[in-house]
Parts: sequence; structure tokens; C-alpha cells
Amino acid sequence: MQAFTSTVSVTLLLILMGLIVLLSLTARVVADSVKENLTVTVVLEDDVQTPDAQHLCDSLNRMYYVSSIDYISREQALQEQIESMGIDPTDFLGANPFSISMEVRVKPEFSSNDSLMWISNEFRKSELVADVMYQKDLVESMNKNLHRASYFLLAIALLLVIISLSLINNTVRLSVFSHRFVLHTMKLVGAKWSFIRRPFLVRGFWIGFISALIADAAILGGIYWASRYDSSILNYVTQENMIITAVSVLVIGLLLTIVCTYFSVTHCLKMRGSELY
Repeated sequence: MQAFTSTVSVTLLLILMGLIVLLSLTARVVADSVKENLTVTVVLEDDVQTPDAQHLCDSLNRMYYVSSIDYISREQALQEQIESMGIDPTDFLGANPFSISMEVRVKPEFSSNDSLMWISNEFRKSELVADVMYQKDLVESMNKNLHRASYFLLAIALLLVIISLSLINNTVRLSVFSHRFVLHTMKLVGAKWSFIRRPFLVRGFWIGFISALIADAAILGGIYWASRYDSSILNYVTQENMIITAVSVLVIGLLLTIVCTYFSVTHCLKMRGSELY
């Protein structure tokens, strides 16, 4: 019964810690997704021909800092203008006034203003490029808000980790303390401390292992259940992050229960007979 109670307690705490790990990993994916939606608009000269523009697009797409490129032809730009404004500029201008442009998405690690300024200067080196634009204020505001959110999540995670560690330690210590008379008796008959610790460490290993498996099943099962109602969740809770979370829960569960059991048994073995009551 006591082992069952300890397993349930450790399982609930490991679920909490697993959710912390998963939330941290998912927050990073969401942040990268937001950063990847930032675009640098490259407007080409009016006289640039389509083959030259496509060749430039292919060249830019091979750059290590570019994630993807949306090529916008003159005809596409004109059609988008007609659909959005309901007016065809060619009716009163007599020609298509739009130039070929490209919406360049950079990789998340290059989403700062300094990096985007350097990338813009690199794009301007081409004779085909007329102008390069991106929203500096939006980039600065986004990075500032993401940093604030990261610090907030880190503070919450540290607080929950400390609480979880304390509760797991207390759970294991209470479990070991209930056997303090058995420990004292074994010590009196001359049993070595390593021999006395061994069965408790094995018991702690199995409690941690079973608790971690149940916690992993609960977390992954919850993700699967949620994805049935909203499949877009899997765009952020990736398979890689789920594997990392499952392994982290298993390692944390084993490490904490074994370490806490070791120190709890040692503490009881150091107690004098008068301190047992």
C-alpha cells in the first residue's frame, strides 16, 4: 500500500515536471514559428526581366540565412491589387505599374534587427534590386516580447521544479522513515550500510521507473487526445519534443527517487536509537 501511495505521488509530480519540459520546448517552437513569419520584401527594378528575376530568386534561396522565398510576378501583384482594392490600375495608367518582388523569410536565428539590416545590405548589392524593406519596429517589439515571455516561463519552470523536487524528496523520505526501526535493527546486527541501502535503492528504482512510465503515458495520451480535436497542436508539439520530454521524465524519475532514497536511508542510519521515536 505504501509503495502504491509513493508511486502515485511521484507520478503526479513527474507529470508536472514533464509538462514543464514540454511547455519549454513548445515555447521555443512557437517562437521560431513567429520569427519565420517575418519577411524581408525585395523589390526589383522596373526593367528586370522574368528570367533574370527567377535566377536571382534561386540564388537568394541558396543563402544559408534564407528559410523560404515567395516570388511575386508583376501579374500576380496586379491581381492581388485588383482583389484587395477592386480597382484595376491598368484602366487609367495603361500599363501594369508593379515590379517583380520577393517575400524572403529568414531563419529564426537571423530575425534580429542587426541581422536583418546586414541581410538587407547584402540584397542591395545586386544591380537588379531597387529596394529592400522590412518592419524594424515590429521586429524589435517582437524580439522584446519573446524575451520577456522566455524569462517569465523560465521563472515559472524554476519555481515548479523546486516545488516538485521538495515534494518528491519528502515523499521518499517519509517512505524510508517508516522503516527506520528495521534499518536500526539491521545496523545493530552488523549489516553493512551498503547492504542495508540496496533493497531500498532497488525499490526506489522501480518506483521511479513505473512512475515515469505512467507519467509519460499520461502526457503523451493527453497530447494525442488534444490533437484529435485540434490537429494543429502537432505543428508545435513535435515528435522530437515528445521524445525529449518522455526521456527527460524517465531520467528525472529514476535520478530523483534513487538519489532521494540514498540520502534518506543514510539519514536514518545516522540516527541514534533515542531519535527513532
